[in-house]
Amino acid sequence: MKIAVVGATGLVGTKMLEVLAERNFLITELIPVASEKSVGKEISYQGKKYKVCSMVDAIAAKPHIALFSAGGTTSLEWAPKFAEAGITVIDNSSAWRMDETKKLIVPEINAHELKTTDKIIANPNCSTIQMVVVLNPLHKKYNIKRVVVSTYQSVTGTGVKAVTQLMNERSNVEGEMAYKYKIDLNVIPQIDVFTNNGYTKEEMKMIKETQKIMGDNSIKVTATTVRIPVMGGHSESVNIEFENEFDVKDVFEIMKNTKGVILQDDIANQIYPMPMNAHNKDEVFVGRIRRDETQAKTLNLWIVADNLRKGAATNAVQIAEYLVEKKLV
Repeated sequence: MKIAVVGATGLVGTKMLEVLAERNFLITELIPVASEKSVGKEISYQGKKYKVCSMVDAIAAKPHIALFSAGGTTSLEWAPKFAEAGITVIDNSSAWRMDETKKLIVPEINAHELKTTDKIIANPNCSTIQMVVVLNPLHKKYNIKRVVVSTYQSVTGTGVKAVTQLMNERSNVEGEMAYKYKIDLNVIPQIDVFTNNGYTKEEMKMIKETQKIMGDNSIKVTATTVRIPVMGGHSESVNIEFENEFDVKDVFEIMKNTKGVILQDDIANQIYPMPMNAHNKDEVFVGRIRRDETQAKTLNLWIVADNLRKGAATNAVQIAEYLVEKKLV
């Protein structure tokens, strides 16, 4: 099994390599790929050194799967070229997510839709992934009408530059800014650019991707996405209105039995999900489950996950694992 990791020197690419190693993904040949300025550099994987190669050389090496984490512009240009060469691309950018001809996959929900003909597979937005893992089993049981979500997102979602900005500010060091404003001791109610309707692209991703992944355009979603000065993962406050009545005890049981979800909800002992505890974990954590007392058939809950792992790298590797298991590559 030949695997290429495109964007191997970036935050998510590095995390993809970590996850591949941790999950003992069977690789006969690893092909790390990055931009021209990184070609020839060495990376380490499971005690061995590998030289970073170019896109052209990666295609010539004919990997079975290419995990892309190199930005939307790169994906739009290069993913079709890999696909034309018979390589299955799992793309972490937003480039292909809303393309009607491409599958948008969270393995716990819709991996069964994949076929051998799917040569470009989209990995969803990090904040969407963790939310739908929790929403999907509840939708099956109670039929979701509407979701109101507010996010509290880690600076790691922006990249290395944002992490550096935060740490510089904490050390009183002047440096390059990833954001227009300071992030330390601040929150920024803007992630990505604003669209014509006043929502940001990040907010619109959550709205559209949720419907596509769950296969139900009747689910109404409204979102406010916010950047906060943490690094462990993304947090979300989610309000869910159902068609059908529910019992909170049953919701607890559903969460306990949902693959990839860990229930942390013990208010007597102040136990609930937090980014510092989700850091470097692959699961989605849910807690603060309670009925919305202002509206019928409505639930409040709190979701946390490591955005670089389940929100990006782990989800992509899980897709690759499914493809191998089902002999789709």
